[in-house]
Amino acid sequence: MRFFFITNSPELARFVTDNGVDRIFVDLELMGKVERQGHLSTVISRHDIWDVEAVRKAIPDKEIMVRLNPNHGGSNEEVDAAIEAGADILMLPMFRTVAEVEEFAKLIAGRCRLCLLVETADAMEIVHEVASLEGVDELHIGLNDLSLDLGLDFMFEPFALGLVDEMARKLRAVGKPFGIGGLARSDEGLLPARLLLGEHVRVGSTAAILSRTFHRGLDSVEAIEAEMDFAKEVATLNEIEAGFRESSFLTVEANRDEAWQRILEITAKRRVGPG
Repeated sequence: MRFFFITNSPELARFVTDNGVDRIFVDLELMGKVERQGHLSTVISRHDIWDVEAVRKAIPDKEIMVRLNPNHGGSNEEVDAAIEAGADILMLPMFRTVAEVEEFAKLIAGRCRLCLLVETADAMEIVHEVASLEGVDELHIGLNDLSLDLGLDFMFEPFALGLVDEMARKLRAVGKPFGIGGLARSDEGLLPARLLLGEHVRVGSTAAILSRTFHRGLDSVEAIEAEMDFAKEVATLNEIEAGFRESSFLTVEANRDEAWQRILEITAKRRVGPG
């Protein structure tokens, strides 16, 4: 399993990639994000293009993925700037049509890799088509915005509705690598990482974003080290995933049943509301 970590701090980028993180994720997306997520407890990054340069200097031999804004009139300049700053992979969010992806891939023109963020109902429906396009290297299923776009009550509900299974089936058929959402620390979160990692293994996902429980908004290595043994936390996730990969079909299916039941219970409580 490849783990991604969102930060614009060169110091943190160097620390986490030395301790189990495979890819740094610099987030330049702002268009429409406040409108979509401003009422939630999600973190909205305020990174800029200079952060990409600074992180690149700090980790010259590690991967950097940069999420840009959805395709728009200024995308050409954004793509050029991100590649010049040192991005290895550009991520396209909130797309809804094959044409948007084709246009974005042409802007990249093979100069770096392209990761599609599948986080709209329309993107979900065309996932096979866009994954098959030349210039698309990998995909990531973004559960938070996807659940919002679908009008769902819990971001992991697409698992229990079979939507993730269907997308994963199509992506496996194309043969493009894909990841799904984020993971909390092994002992935290409404849905334990143990259950989610079993689902990643079952559907063929190979990547996840480490959630903010891995840094809690802390902006220094010293603060994170005082809070947790970061390397151990990442190693624990790897151990859990490896355990599922070595498990029997029945064990993985039993984990699915438990995960889906937990998701449905959480969703039901949210729909009823407090009291």
